[in-house]
Amino acid sequence: MKTIGVLGGMSWESSAQYYALINRAVRDRLGGIASAKFLMRSFDFAEIARLQAEGEWEQLGVMLAEAAVRLEQAGADTILIATNTMHLVAPKVQDAITIPLLHIADPLGAALKTAGHARVGLLATRFTMEQSFYVERLAAHGVEVIVPDEAERGELHRIIFEELCAGELHKGSQDFACGAIADLDTRGATAIALACTELMLLIKPGDSVLPLFDTTALHCQAAVDFALGD
Repeated sequence: MKTIGVLGGMSWESSAQYYALINRAVRDRLGGIASAKFLMRSFDFAEIARLQAEGEWEQLGVMLAEAAVRLEQAGADTILIATNTMHLVAPKVQDAITIPLLHIADPLGAALKTAGHARVGLLATRFTMEQSFYVERLAAHGVEVIVPDEAERGELHRIIFEELCAGELHKGSQDFACGAIADLDTRGATAIALACTELMLLIKPGDSVLPLFDTTALHCQAAVDFALGD
């Protein structure tokens, strides 16, 4: 079994899901009390979020790259960035290490393509919905992205940072997100990508009028496939 290195804490609410999902998947495949070989560097998300808001992406890239190097030195065989937004600096992280970085958008793109979805609605932070790094990665898989309108993007961003990252789940926010999904349905989306690792805590398959593709679960599955050599 290979060792999985995770850059986490962004937020820890979703990083805890990574730990649970990866270990459960290893146990399910190997049986008994098997668990994953796992290394994590957990950041203070308050510092990360401040730098994001200030647009200090170069500094953030350096921080994550340095942490990834230390995980590799500690024995990691692959690196996961346990957040969609921080994949904005994924190229810098990959350039700093000699082991593969498993990009969160790749298992999403593959799953969408396999399921026959060419137009996906994207729910995420403003950074992920409005910058090109994620849209272009999915385009490489033949998937077109549709994002919510300006007001919906702003409210989703607020819900993620002020509620989900703080461990708060509110019915009104769930209803709002489901309304955004319904709007994306009318605009031609055939599936929804939960492209923020905390959104899986708020929105479940039965809540949505469209099929949901959870990037947290897909990323964890890809990590276990790698670790077990599948």
